[in-house]
Amino acid sequence: MSQCGSVFQRCGCRDEATKRQLNDRCLGLVDPGHGTWYFAAYVPALTGGRSRIRRGGHHSRAEAEQARLTLLSMPENRAAGQSLTLKRWLKQWLSAMKDHIRPSTMRGYREHVHNYLIPALGHFKLASLRIAHVQAAFRTISTRRTRSGRLLAASTQNRIRATLRSSLSEAVRQDFIATNPACRIRLPSPHRVRPVLWTAAREAAWRATGVRPPVAVWTRPHLVTFLSTVRNDPHFALWWLVALTGLRRGETAALRWSDVDLENATLTVSKQIVVVDGQDVIGPPKSASSSRTIALDATTVELLRGEWRRHRNTLRTTGRNPDGHLFVNDTDQPLRPDYLTRRLGKLIANADLPPVRLHDLRHGAASLALAAGVDLKVIQHMLGHSSIVTTADIYTTVLSEAAHHAAEATAALVLESARTRLSLAGASQA
Repeated sequence: MSQCGSVFQRCGCRDEATKRQLNDRCLGLVDPGHGTWYFAAYVPALTGGRSRIRRGGHHSRAEAEQARLTLLSMPENRAAGQSLTLKRWLKQWLSAMKDHIRPSTMRGYREHVHNYLIPALGHFKLASLRIAHVQAAFRTISTRRTRSGRLLAASTQNRIRATLRSSLSEAVRQDFIATNPACRIRLPSPHRVRPVLWTAAREAAWRATGVRPPVAVWTRPHLVTFLSTVRNDPHFALWWLVALTGLRRGETAALRWSDVDLENATLTVSKQIVVVDGQDVIGPPKSASSSRTIALDATTVELLRGEWRRHRNTLRTTGRNPDGHLFVNDTDQPLRPDYLTRRLGKLIANADLPPVRLHDLRHGAASLALAAGVDLKVIQHMLGHSSIVTTADIYTTVLSEAAHHAAEATAALVLESARTRLSLAGASQA
Protein backbone atom coordinates (compact mmCIF):
# COMPACT_ATOMS: atom_id res chain seq x y z
CA MET A 1 0.00 0.00 0.00
CA SER A 2 1.34 3.45 -0.89
CA GLN A 3 1.52 6.38 1.50
CA CYS A 4 -1.54 7.79 -0.26
CA GLY A 5 -3.51 4.58 0.31
CA SER A 6 -5.40 2.10 -1.84
CA VAL A 7 -8.84 0.95 -2.96
CA PHE A 8 -10.00 -2.67 -2.59
CA GLN A 9 -13.08 -4.88 -2.60
CA ARG A 10 -14.38 -7.04 0.26
CA CYS A 11 -17.48 -9.06 1.14
CA GLY A 12 -19.06 -10.73 4.13
CA CYS A 13 -19.01 -14.31 2.86
CA ARG A 14 -17.68 -16.95 5.29
CA ASP A 15 -15.61 -20.09 4.88
CA GLU A 16 -17.90 -23.09 5.28
CA ALA A 17 -15.38 -24.97 7.41
CA THR A 18 -13.96 -22.25 9.65
CA LYS A 19 -16.94 -19.87 9.54
CA ARG A 20 -14.48 -17.01 9.23
CA GLN A 21 -15.11 -14.14 6.83
CA LEU A 22 -13.37 -14.50 3.51
CA ASN A 23 -13.08 -10.74 3.02
CA ASP A 24 -10.92 -10.13 -0.07
CA ARG A 25 -10.27 -13.90 -0.59
CA CYS A 26 -13.82 -14.61 -1.76
CA LEU A 27 -13.95 -15.99 -5.33
CA GLY A 28 -17.22 -14.18 -5.82
CA LEU A 29 -15.39 -10.86 -5.95
CA VAL A 30 -14.74 -11.44 -9.64
CA ASP A 31 -18.28 -10.14 -9.99
CA PRO A 32 -18.09 -6.28 -9.71
CA GLY A 33 -21.45 -6.25 -7.95
CA HIS A 34 -20.38 -8.69 -5.22
CA GLY A 35 -19.40 -7.16 -1.86
CA THR A 36 -18.55 -3.50 -1.36
CA TRP A 37 -15.58 -1.25 -2.02
CA TYR A 38 -13.21 0.12 0.61
CA PHE A 39 -10.39 2.58 0.68
CA ALA A 40 -7.46 3.03 3.01
CA ALA A 41 -5.42 6.20 3.40
CA TYR A 42 -2.84 7.75 5.69
CA VAL A 43 -3.56 11.11 7.31
CA PRO A 44 -1.65 13.27 9.83
CA ALA A 45 -2.05 12.17 13.45
CA LEU A 46 -2.76 14.55 16.33
CA THR A 47 0.54 13.77 18.07
CA GLY A 48 2.65 13.67 14.93
CA GLY A 49 3.30 10.96 12.39
CA ARG A 50 0.47 9.46 10.36
CA SER A 51 -2.63 7.38 11.08
CA ARG A 52 -4.24 4.81 8.78
CA ILE A 53 -7.94 5.30 8.05
CA ARG A 54 -10.10 2.66 6.39
CA ARG A 55 -13.65 3.29 5.19
CA GLY A 56 -16.06 0.94 3.42
CA GLY A 57 -19.59 0.57 2.14
CA HIS A 58 -19.01 2.13 -1.29
CA HIS A 59 -20.86 0.71 -4.29
CA SER A 60 -18.08 1.02 -6.85
CA ARG A 61 -14.33 1.42 -7.21
CA ALA A 62 -14.86 4.94 -8.53
CA GLU A 63 -16.96 5.92 -5.51
CA ALA A 64 -14.36 4.57 -3.07
CA GLU A 65 -11.55 6.31 -4.96
CA GLN A 66 -13.40 9.61 -4.86
CA ALA A 67 -13.96 9.26 -1.09
CA ARG A 68 -10.22 8.59 -0.63
CA LEU A 69 -9.26 11.67 -2.61
CA THR A 70 -11.76 13.79 -0.67
CA LEU A 71 -10.20 12.69 2.59
CA LEU A 72 -6.67 13.40 1.38
CA SER A 73 -7.67 16.86 0.17
CA MET A 74 -8.95 17.89 3.62
CA PRO A 75 -6.97 20.39 5.71
CA GLU A 76 -4.46 18.61 7.95
CA ASN A 77 -6.41 18.94 11.22
CA ARG A 78 -9.74 18.05 9.61
CA ALA A 79 -8.16 14.88 8.25
CA ALA A 80 -6.69 14.06 11.68
CA GLY A 81 -10.20 14.35 13.14
CA GLN A 82 -11.22 11.38 11.00
CA SER A 83 -8.97 9.00 12.94
CA LEU A 84 -9.06 10.62 16.37
CA THR A 85 -11.39 9.03 18.95
CA LEU A 86 -13.31 11.22 21.34
CA LYS A 87 -11.58 9.44 24.24
CA ARG A 88 -8.17 10.50 22.96
CA TRP A 89 -9.34 14.02 22.20
CA LEU A 90 -10.86 14.50 25.67
CA LYS A 91 -7.63 13.40 27.33
CA GLN A 92 -5.63 15.72 25.09
CA TRP A 93 -8.02 18.58 25.88
CA LEU A 94 -7.80 18.01 29.64
CA SER A 95 -4.01 18.02 29.46
CA ALA A 96 -4.02 21.31 27.55
CA MET A 97 -6.54 22.92 29.92
CA LYS A 98 -4.95 22.08 33.27
CA ASP A 99 -2.78 25.21 33.44
CA HIS A 100 -5.51 27.60 32.32
CA ILE A 101 -8.50 26.95 34.59
CA ARG A 102 -9.20 26.89 38.31
CA PRO A 103 -8.32 23.67 40.16
CA SER A 104 -11.95 23.17 41.21
CA THR A 105 -13.09 23.51 37.59
CA MET A 106 -10.44 21.04 36.48
CA ARG A 107 -11.64 18.58 39.11
CA GLY A 108 -15.17 18.79 37.70
CA TYR A 109 -13.94 18.38 34.12
CA ARG A 110 -11.94 15.26 35.03
CA GLU A 111 -14.91 13.73 36.84
CA HIS A 112 -17.23 14.37 33.90
CA VAL A 113 -14.75 13.08 31.32
CA HIS A 114 -13.66 9.88 33.06
CA ASN A 115 -16.91 8.93 34.79
CA TYR A 116 -19.44 9.78 32.10
CA LEU A 117 -18.20 11.00 28.70
CA ILE A 118 -15.48 8.47 27.91
CA PRO A 119 -17.59 5.45 28.97
CA ALA A 120 -20.57 6.66 26.92
CA LEU A 121 -18.92 8.26 23.87
CA GLY A 122 -15.18 7.64 23.96
CA HIS A 123 -15.21 4.99 21.22
CA PHE A 124 -16.64 7.35 18.59
CA LYS A 125 -14.33 8.98 16.08
CA LEU A 126 -14.32 12.73 16.58
CA ALA A 127 -15.42 13.40 13.00
CA SER A 128 -18.16 10.75 13.18
CA LEU A 129 -19.85 12.06 16.33
CA ARG A 130 -23.41 13.20 15.66
CA ILE A 131 -26.20 14.85 17.65
CA ALA A 132 -28.06 11.53 17.81
CA HIS A 133 -25.03 9.83 19.38
CA VAL A 134 -24.73 12.49 22.06
CA GLN A 135 -28.48 12.50 22.75
CA ALA A 136 -28.51 8.72 23.15
CA ALA A 137 -25.48 8.86 25.46
CA PHE A 138 -27.20 11.38 27.73
CA ARG A 139 -30.30 9.21 27.90
CA THR A 140 -28.02 6.55 29.36
CA ILE A 141 -26.19 9.02 31.59
CA SER A 142 -29.53 10.21 33.00
CA THR A 143 -30.12 6.72 34.42
CA ARG A 144 -26.87 6.78 36.41
CA ARG A 145 -27.13 7.17 40.17
CA THR A 146 -25.08 9.08 42.69
CA ARG A 147 -23.40 7.52 45.72
CA SER A 148 -26.55 8.23 47.72
CA GLY A 149 -28.63 6.24 45.23
CA ARG A 150 -30.36 9.21 43.61
CA LEU A 151 -30.64 9.67 39.87
CA LEU A 152 -28.33 12.31 38.44
CA ALA A 153 -29.93 15.72 38.83
CA ALA A 154 -30.75 17.77 35.76
CA SER A 155 -28.20 20.34 36.87
CA THR A 156 -25.47 17.67 36.92
CA GLN A 157 -26.44 16.46 33.45
CA ASN A 158 -26.23 20.02 32.17
CA ARG A 159 -22.77 20.47 33.71
CA ILE A 160 -21.58 17.25 32.04
CA ARG A 161 -22.95 18.49 28.73
CA ALA A 162 -21.18 21.83 29.28
CA THR A 163 -17.87 19.99 29.67
CA LEU A 164 -18.44 18.07 26.44
CA ARG A 165 -19.57 21.21 24.64
CA SER A 166 -16.47 23.10 25.77
CA SER A 167 -14.13 20.36 24.60
CA LEU A 168 -15.84 20.04 21.22
CA SER A 169 -15.86 23.82 20.76
CA GLU A 170 -12.08 23.66 21.05
CA ALA A 171 -12.06 20.88 18.44
CA VAL A 172 -14.07 23.15 16.13
CA ARG A 173 -11.70 26.06 16.81
CA GLN A 174 -8.73 23.87 15.86
CA ASP A 175 -10.61 22.68 12.75
CA PHE A 176 -10.72 19.01 13.69
CA ILE A 177 -14.50 19.09 13.16
CA ALA A 178 -16.85 21.53 11.46
CA THR A 179 -19.71 21.69 14.00
CA ASN A 180 -20.29 20.96 17.67
CA PRO A 181 -22.87 18.15 18.10
CA ALA A 182 -23.21 18.83 21.85
CA CYS A 183 -24.80 22.22 21.29
CA ARG A 184 -28.19 21.06 20.06
CA ILE A 185 -29.15 18.14 22.28
CA ARG A 186 -32.13 18.40 24.60
CA LEU A 187 -31.73 17.98 28.34
CA PRO A 188 -34.16 18.54 31.22
CA SER A 189 -34.03 22.05 32.59
CA PRO A 190 -32.27 22.21 35.96
CA HIS A 191 -34.45 23.04 38.92
CA ARG A 192 -32.88 25.61 41.22
CA VAL A 193 -33.37 24.79 44.88
CA ARG A 194 -34.22 28.07 46.60
CA PRO A 195 -33.65 28.70 50.29
CA VAL A 196 -36.60 28.78 52.68
CA LEU A 197 -36.81 29.94 56.27
CA TRP A 198 -36.79 27.58 59.22
CA THR A 199 -40.27 28.59 60.33
CA ALA A 200 -41.77 27.13 63.51
CA ALA A 201 -43.88 24.73 61.42
CA ARG A 202 -40.88 23.48 59.40
CA GLU A 203 -38.79 23.07 62.54
CA ALA A 204 -41.56 21.12 64.29
CA ALA A 205 -41.91 18.81 61.25
CA TRP A 206 -38.15 18.23 61.18
CA ARG A 207 -38.01 17.40 64.88
CA ALA A 208 -40.93 14.98 64.49
CA THR A 209 -39.86 13.23 61.27
CA GLY A 210 -36.22 14.11 60.60
CA VAL A 211 -37.20 15.41 57.15
CA ARG A 212 -35.73 18.82 56.33
CA PRO A 213 -35.87 21.22 53.37
CA PRO A 214 -32.94 20.90 50.93
CA VAL A 215 -31.82 24.47 51.64
CA ALA A 216 -33.09 26.19 54.78
CA VAL A 217 -32.08 29.43 56.46
CA TRP A 218 -32.25 30.32 60.12
CA THR A 219 -34.56 33.04 61.35
CA ARG A 220 -33.09 35.92 63.31
CA PRO A 221 -33.89 34.26 66.69
CA HIS A 222 -32.12 31.09 65.49
CA LEU A 223 -29.01 33.07 64.62
CA VAL A 224 -29.07 34.95 67.92
CA THR A 225 -29.31 31.64 69.77
CA PHE A 226 -26.40 30.22 67.80
CA LEU A 227 -24.13 33.23 68.33
CA SER A 228 -24.99 33.28 72.04
CA THR A 229 -24.18 29.58 72.35
CA VAL A 230 -20.80 29.86 70.59
CA ARG A 231 -19.78 33.09 72.31
CA ASN A 232 -16.85 31.33 73.99
CA ASP A 233 -15.82 29.31 70.95
CA PRO A 234 -12.22 30.12 69.86
CA HIS A 235 -13.56 30.98 66.41
CA PHE A 236 -16.50 33.12 67.46
CA ALA A 237 -15.24 36.02 65.33
CA LEU A 238 -15.28 33.75 62.28
CA TRP A 239 -18.89 32.62 62.81
CA TRP A 240 -19.96 36.21 63.42
CA LEU A 241 -18.19 37.43 60.28
CA VAL A 242 -19.67 34.74 58.03
CA ALA A 243 -23.18 35.20 59.47
CA LEU A 244 -23.14 38.95 58.79
CA THR A 245 -21.20 39.19 55.52
CA GLY A 246 -22.06 35.94 53.73
CA LEU A 247 -18.45 34.99 52.96
CA ARG A 248 -17.97 31.63 51.27
CA ARG A 249 -16.06 29.05 53.29
CA GLY A 250 -13.10 29.05 50.89
CA GLU A 251 -12.94 32.84 51.02
CA THR A 252 -13.03 32.77 54.83
CA ALA A 253 -10.26 30.18 55.09
CA ALA A 254 -8.02 32.17 52.71
CA LEU A 255 -8.25 35.49 54.57
CA ARG A 256 -5.02 37.12 55.75
CA TRP A 257 -4.44 40.21 57.81
CA SER A 258 -3.23 42.00 54.69
CA ASP A 259 -6.84 41.71 53.44
CA VAL A 260 -8.22 43.61 56.45
CA ASP A 261 -8.21 47.38 56.98
CA LEU A 262 -9.46 47.94 60.52
CA GLU A 263 -8.98 51.70 60.36
CA ASN A 264 -11.33 52.01 57.40
CA ALA A 265 -13.51 49.08 58.50
CA THR A 266 -13.17 47.05 55.29
CA LEU A 267 -12.27 43.51 54.29
CA THR A 268 -11.06 42.57 50.81
CA VAL A 269 -11.74 39.15 49.26
CA SER A 270 -8.87 38.38 46.89
CA LYS A 271 -8.37 34.60 47.20
CA GLN A 272 -10.13 31.40 48.13
CA ILE A 273 -9.10 27.91 49.19
CA VAL A 274 -10.73 24.95 47.44
CA VAL A 275 -10.34 21.27 48.25
CA VAL A 276 -9.12 19.29 45.23
CA ASP A 277 -8.49 15.55 45.65
CA GLY A 278 -8.21 16.02 49.40
CA GLN A 279 -5.68 18.84 49.11
CA ASP A 280 -6.21 22.53 49.89
CA VAL A 281 -5.44 24.66 46.84
CA ILE A 282 -5.34 28.45 47.05
CA GLY A 283 -6.42 30.43 44.03
CA PRO A 284 -8.51 33.35 42.83
CA PRO A 285 -12.12 33.76 44.00
CA LYS A 286 -14.97 31.98 42.27
CA SER A 287 -15.47 34.73 39.67
CA ALA A 288 -14.27 38.24 38.83
CA SER A 289 -17.18 39.75 40.77
CA SER A 290 -16.23 37.64 43.80
CA SER A 291 -13.13 39.81 44.20
CA ARG A 292 -14.64 42.52 46.32
CA THR A 293 -14.22 44.84 49.30
CA ILE A 294 -16.82 44.51 52.06
CA ALA A 295 -17.74 47.18 54.62
CA LEU A 296 -17.57 46.06 58.24
CA ASP A 297 -19.74 47.16 61.15
CA ALA A 298 -18.24 48.49 64.41
CA THR A 299 -18.86 45.25 66.35
CA THR A 300 -17.10 43.16 63.72
CA VAL A 301 -14.17 45.57 63.71
CA GLU A 302 -13.81 45.22 67.50
CA LEU A 303 -13.92 41.43 67.27
CA LEU A 304 -11.24 41.49 64.59
CA ARG A 305 -9.11 43.87 66.65
CA GLY A 306 -9.04 41.21 69.37
CA GLU A 307 -7.98 38.61 66.80
CA TRP A 308 -5.28 40.96 65.52
CA ARG A 309 -3.85 41.48 68.99
CA ARG A 310 -3.69 37.73 69.55
CA HIS A 311 -1.99 37.23 66.18
CA ARG A 312 0.58 39.97 66.87
CA ASN A 313 1.43 38.52 70.29
CA THR A 314 1.73 35.00 68.89
CA LEU A 315 3.97 36.11 66.05
CA ARG A 316 6.20 38.07 68.43
CA THR A 317 6.55 35.29 71.03
CA THR A 318 6.57 32.14 68.86
CA GLY A 319 7.11 33.29 65.29
CA ARG A 320 4.20 31.14 64.16
CA ASN A 321 1.75 32.12 61.40
CA PRO A 322 4.20 34.44 59.60
CA ASP A 323 1.92 34.57 56.56
CA GLY A 324 -0.71 36.25 58.70
CA HIS A 325 -3.69 33.95 58.22
CA LEU A 326 -6.74 35.49 59.87
CA PHE A 327 -8.24 32.30 61.30
CA VAL A 328 -5.95 29.54 62.59
CA ASN A 329 -6.11 26.43 64.80
CA ASP A 330 -4.40 25.75 68.12
CA THR A 331 -1.02 25.33 66.41
CA ASP A 332 -1.50 28.52 64.37
CA GLN A 333 -2.05 26.66 61.11
CA PRO A 334 -4.72 28.06 58.77
CA LEU A 335 -8.15 26.50 59.15
CA ARG A 336 -9.17 24.14 56.34
CA PRO A 337 -12.52 24.62 54.56
CA ASP A 338 -13.56 21.06 55.41
CA TYR A 339 -12.85 21.69 59.08
CA LEU A 340 -15.17 24.72 59.07
CA THR A 341 -17.99 22.57 57.72
CA ARG A 342 -17.50 19.82 60.30
CA ARG A 343 -17.05 22.26 63.18
CA LEU A 344 -20.21 24.18 62.34
CA GLY A 345 -22.20 20.94 62.27
CA LYS A 346 -21.03 20.02 65.78
CA LEU A 347 -21.79 23.49 67.16
CA ILE A 348 -25.30 23.44 65.70
CA ALA A 349 -25.99 20.02 67.17
CA ASN A 350 -24.74 21.16 70.58
CA ALA A 351 -27.02 24.21 70.39
CA ASP A 352 -30.02 21.97 69.46
CA LEU A 353 -30.83 24.15 66.46
CA PRO A 354 -32.31 23.03 63.13
CA PRO A 355 -29.49 22.08 60.74
CA VAL A 356 -27.99 24.47 58.22
CA ARG A 357 -24.88 24.20 56.06
CA LEU A 358 -22.06 26.70 56.22
CA HIS A 359 -23.23 28.01 52.85
CA ASP A 360 -26.67 28.54 54.37
CA LEU A 361 -25.17 31.17 56.68
CA ARG A 362 -24.46 33.01 53.44
CA HIS A 363 -28.13 32.77 52.52
CA GLY A 364 -28.98 33.93 56.04
CA ALA A 365 -26.73 37.00 55.71
CA ALA A 366 -28.64 38.00 52.59
CA SER A 367 -32.04 37.57 54.25
CA LEU A 368 -30.86 39.58 57.27
CA ALA A 369 -29.73 42.38 54.99
CA LEU A 370 -33.07 42.31 53.17
CA ALA A 371 -34.89 42.50 56.50
CA ALA A 372 -32.75 45.50 57.46
CA GLY A 373 -33.81 47.28 54.29
CA VAL A 374 -30.44 47.08 52.54
CA ASP A 375 -30.60 47.80 48.80
CA LEU A 376 -30.42 44.69 46.62
CA LYS A 377 -27.47 46.12 44.67
CA VAL A 378 -25.49 46.44 47.90
CA ILE A 379 -26.34 42.84 48.83
CA GLN A 380 -25.20 41.71 45.36
CA HIS A 381 -21.80 43.31 45.94
CA MET A 382 -21.51 41.93 49.46
CA LEU A 383 -22.11 38.39 48.22
CA GLY A 384 -19.97 38.77 45.09
CA HIS A 385 -22.66 37.88 42.57
CA SER A 386 -21.95 38.79 38.94
CA SER A 387 -25.57 39.75 38.30
CA ILE A 388 -28.25 41.33 40.45
CA VAL A 389 -30.68 38.94 38.76
CA THR A 390 -28.94 36.04 40.55
CA THR A 391 -29.24 37.81 43.89
CA ALA A 392 -32.90 38.64 43.36
CA ASP A 393 -33.79 35.20 42.01
CA ILE A 394 -32.27 33.33 44.95
CA TYR A 395 -32.83 35.51 47.95
CA THR A 396 -36.11 37.33 47.43
CA THR A 397 -37.83 33.95 47.64
CA VAL A 398 -37.01 33.90 51.36
CA LEU A 399 -40.03 35.31 53.21
CA SER A 400 -38.05 37.61 55.44
CA GLU A 401 -39.32 40.43 57.59
CA ALA A 402 -38.82 42.71 54.63
CA ALA A 403 -41.21 40.61 52.51
CA HIS A 404 -43.88 40.60 55.22
CA HIS A 405 -43.45 44.33 55.72
CA ALA A 406 -43.88 44.89 51.98
CA ALA A 407 -47.04 42.76 51.96
CA GLU A 408 -48.55 44.70 54.89
CA ALA A 409 -47.60 48.05 53.33
CA THR A 410 -49.21 47.08 50.01
CA ALA A 411 -52.41 45.93 51.71
CA ALA A 412 -52.53 49.11 53.82
CA LEU A 413 -52.22 51.25 50.68
CA VAL A 414 -55.11 49.43 49.00
CA LEU A 415 -57.26 49.58 52.12
CA GLU A 416 -56.58 53.29 52.57
CA SER A 417 -57.63 53.99 48.98
CA ALA A 418 -60.71 51.81 49.36
CA ARG A 419 -61.78 53.57 52.59
CA THR A 420 -61.35 56.99 50.99
CA ARG A 421 -63.38 56.01 47.96
CA LEU A 422 -66.12 54.41 50.06
CA SER A 423 -66.35 57.42 52.35
CA LEU A 424 -66.67 59.75 49.35
CA ALA A 425 -69.35 57.53 47.82
CA GLY A 426 -71.28 57.53 51.09
CA ALA A 427 -71.11 61.33 51.33
CA SER A 428 -72.45 61.81 47.80
CA GLN A 429 -75.38 59.49 48.44
CA ALA A 430 -76.24 61.40 51.58
